[in-house]
Amino acid sequence: MERDQTEELRALQDTLYFIGGKWRIPVINSICNGNKRFREIERSIPGITTRMLSKELKDMELNKLVKRTVYPDIPVLIEYEPTGYCKTFGKIIQEMINWGREHRNVIIEK
Repeated sequence: MERDQTEELRALQDTLYFIGGKWRIPVINSICNGNKRFREIERSIPGITTRMLSKELKDMELNKLVKRTVYPDIPVLIEYEPTGYCKTFGKIIQEMINWGREHRNVIIEK
């Protein structure tokens, strides 16, 4: 029993690490909704700074969540796409959205 709880806690901690603060999920959501260019992603997330978005995208690329493609146009064009691995998180994001809506309704009712 103890071993199962330890493994569950480790899995939960890995998931929380993946979520990584307040910007990771909105960035994933934006990219999965079709925003590919830096400015498109930035405009779709109110309150995120250019510096924070840049940091998140670099971290997500290192963790195999997004694919960064550089096109040698003039000016250089860079696009970000969710990896297949990133897309597996989609169901969890949708459940978080559903829970958040329900939670807001419960709180507003009181």
